[in-house]
Amino acid sequence: MKADPTAQSALLDLQAQDSALAQLQHRKNSLPEHAQIADLQAKAKELDGARIEADTEVSDLSRAQKKADAEVEQVKTRRARDEERLNSGAISNPKDLESLQHELVALERRISTLEDDELEVMEKLEEAQTRLTALESDLNAINEDLAQAVAARDAAIVVLDEQAAAAQADRAQAATGVPDELIALYDKVRAQYGGLGAAALRARRCEGCRLELNGADLRDITAAPEDDVLRCPECGRILVRTAESGL
Repeated sequence: MKADPTAQSALLDLQAQDSALAQLQHRKNSLPEHAQIADLQAKAKELDGARIEADTEVSDLSRAQKKADAEVEQVKTRRARDEERLNSGAISNPKDLESLQHELVALERRISTLEDDELEVMEKLEEAQTRLTALESDLNAINEDLAQAVAARDAAIVVLDEQAAAAQADRAQAATGVPDELIALYDKVRAQYGGLGAAALRARRCEGCRLELNGADLRDITAAPEDDVLRCPECGRILVRTAESGL
């Protein structure tokens, strides 16, 4: 391939901007906030799961407490009614009186048992509510940290995107006047060799692979016309001759 030496030199500017863009993308992908956000999201998910369980437990225990309260009140109402009958003197039959007294004793035992159950439910509910409150507090703190991390990440990305836009504009400027055929070759080589498609020859060394060329290769390069597009005999990248090539 033939190309004007000026166009070949422009490939070095093009490569510099492509390298800068790659570095900016790497920095964007490697922002420490990414790992921090992932960690916080995982913690938030775990805490939210525990919060849902605790909230469900609180709801279940609240219903159980209401049920226990209702049962206690129901038995107390029955006891009050029986006490009223007993105290009214309306029951004169000894057997009926004895039966009523036995029922009152049974109701007292039942009330005692129900109140014990009610107290146990209340204690469990209090413990569950305390756990729920603590989990909600922890989750709120995690979400605040997450929001701050997301804001920091987004701010950093804005800066990097602005730098990338400037580098992209410089790349477009560098590509001006470079033949499409040469750019196509450069892009192909860059894709093959890890993003580095063109390298300068300085002090007899390819800056792409960092290897010094041997005498025979240097003689071939010296003998080649200025408009020949050369490839490094060691790494295959486009080799751009410069005033510092040492030829």
